[in-house]
Amino acid sequence: MANSSSIEQPAWQRNPVFEFFASLKLAVVLLAVLIIAAIAGTIYESSFDAKVSRAYVYGAPWFNLWLILLGANLAVSALSRWPWRKHHLAFLITHLGIITLLIGSLIGRIWGIEGTITLFKGESPTNRLLADQRQLRVHDVDGIVKGYPAEFLHHPPTPQHPRNLGWLASGARLQIVDYATAIEGKLNPKLLADGGAPALHFTMSTAMMNQHLESWLLADDPQHGNFSMGLANIEFKRGAAPTSISSIGLRETSEGQASKNDSVDLEESIFAFSKAPEDQIGRVTKGGSTGAKVRLEPAQSGNKERVLISLNGKEARFDVAENLGRDAEIRGTPYTVKIENYWPDFRIQDGQPSSVTDRPNNPAVLVTLRGRGVPATETASNSHGTGTEFNATGGPPAMPASGADALNHLTLFVADDGAITYELASRKNGKSSGKIDMSKPLSTGWADWQLVVDKAMPHAGQWMDFTPVQAEKATTPPAAANLPDGVRVRIQQNGDTFEQWVPAGWEITVPTSPNETMIAYGWKIVALPIGLELLDFEVKRNEGNDSPAGFKSTLRVVTADAETATGSCWMNNPFSYPGAWWRTWTGLTYKISQASWNPENLTQSTVQILRDPGWLLKWIGSLLVVIGVFMMFYLQPYRKQTEGEPITPTSAKPKGQKRPAAAGSPNIPATVQR
Repeated sequence: MANSSSIEQPAWQRNPVFEFFASLKLAVVLLAVLIIAAIAGTIYESSFDAKVSRAYVYGAPWFNLWLILLGANLAVSALSRWPWRKHHLAFLITHLGIITLLIGSLIGRIWGIEGTITLFKGESPTNRLLADQRQLRVHDVDGIVKGYPAEFLHHPPTPQHPRNLGWLASGARLQIVDYATAIEGKLNPKLLADGGAPALHFTMSTAMMNQHLESWLLADDPQHGNFSMGLANIEFKRGAAPTSISSIGLRETSEGQASKNDSVDLEESIFAFSKAPEDQIGRVTKGGSTGAKVRLEPAQSGNKERVLISLNGKEARFDVAENLGRDAEIRGTPYTVKIENYWPDFRIQDGQPSSVTDRPNNPAVLVTLRGRGVPATETASNSHGTGTEFNATGGPPAMPASGADALNHLTLFVADDGAITYELASRKNGKSSGKIDMSKPLSTGWADWQLVVDKAMPHAGQWMDFTPVQAEKATTPPAAANLPDGVRVRIQQNGDTFEQWVPAGWEITVPTSPNETMIAYGWKIVALPIGLELLDFEVKRNEGNDSPAGFKSTLRVVTADAETATGSCWMNNPFSYPGAWWRTWTGLTYKISQASWNPENLTQSTVQILRDPGWLLKWIGSLLVVIGVFMMFYLQPYRKQTEGEPITPTSAKPKGQKRPAAAGSPNIPATVQR
């Protein structure tokens, strides 16, 4: 008779829930899903950006849940080996390292800080960190600013399924009812009984370019008192236009220009229209005007479009397609011509020339003439401009420099009695002034543009109407290239409902009671316990070509206790505050790195702030994983022993002798022979 005894597992190890979390099958599924998620996140980041991959994968709630399940599986798997033996040590160290790594990552995701601060030299320290997350901020009537997450890359709110944000201190209910990727804002002033500023509405139209523009203007308003068309500006002011302005030519001989009898190097860029051959626009970039007349001939009888140049009594024609971007000689003259650009369907968009379609509906061409000759004498009929419409290289028209007036300029004036007058400066017709009659067109002399003033308000308050841009319009540059995204908010109070679009970077005021509520939408703002001040910004240049080789910011860090520290950061060389070694090793420090700079403003610098309190746990976890794997595969004493002594036949064993169990298998019962 044989009696057997076994070392049974504890009851808690035989629990079905414990066995489920300790199973190898669960570990395989968890790891497989994480691998697939990592691949998907990499594809999202390369195809779109890091924000999209974070929204759909790395920052999604399901990914956090998956990491927690993996940590639970690893912990239960380690407990399933209880009681632990010597050969379990490598296995336990590896699992402990992975769990420590997951905990460090979770701490960094929850309590870590990452964002940017834009600093300006000479300004006081700031602690407003902009995180790469959208947020709706509400300045409630109780004086508290409340922030609500507003990331809508997936599952955006709709009027049928709004995002409820709860109740405000005024008792009003706040909701986000819609989201748009591009929001367009237009000034739509409201009539006031008194105060405010005078306002008028005008339209600009051109049959040649088939364009129609309209806008409101507020008198003497720095933001809404000007309207720019790129080649022309419209301004609205209080007062009256000068009463006696004679029509005079705007062109003047610049100081130091060569006299008409001297032969000098000349360079001139000319903009010509097929539908308006008399309205060419020129810019002298060197020496003086060539006196050339440029016409763009449309395609006829199978011939392609050609440029006709009349110069010094001679004419020359050049095929547009064959000579685009090439220098060609003008026979019989000392000049060459280069067709810089061609637009088959010309339009001015955002102050820059562009082509709406590929069909020759409104052809335009830009040519540059170069050579040595005598500058042409300006005449009253010459339609050339002085050149402020073009850039320094003879390229397409550009916006006037900041603070400078365009050559074509219209100033509208409103008197105290409501009378509207104008002062007009036209490159072609000179200066003029007069009275504006409501709803009657005024010829500007800018090609065939006409202006009509159709509405006016003696007292108006600023108000912006925001509307989402249609999807097909938002995909066509440059119409919506720089338009912000936005949300539509709804506030309900005492039976009244108020809805308004809020674009990113804007703040609106909602007429709640007893006080108004201010709502803003934009990047999430994090208030840091430290402030940063830009002391200096340096740009190093490459010798020879003067191109930027690097840039460095010198910063001062200020704390609430008036403690200060100074440091510098440049590309791939951050500095940390506080600088104590134990804070750096534990991750309890702010890492400040150079992020970007503004070539047009060298007193501005953008730095990145990073704080990861889980940094040390991540490194410890990674080190434990490496040690555990090394022990598991390369150190014999910590490897699980699976080989036992040879088993001899039962008949060869003396009676009463126990058969030895296999080494490393403590749960295999021994059999007693009788």
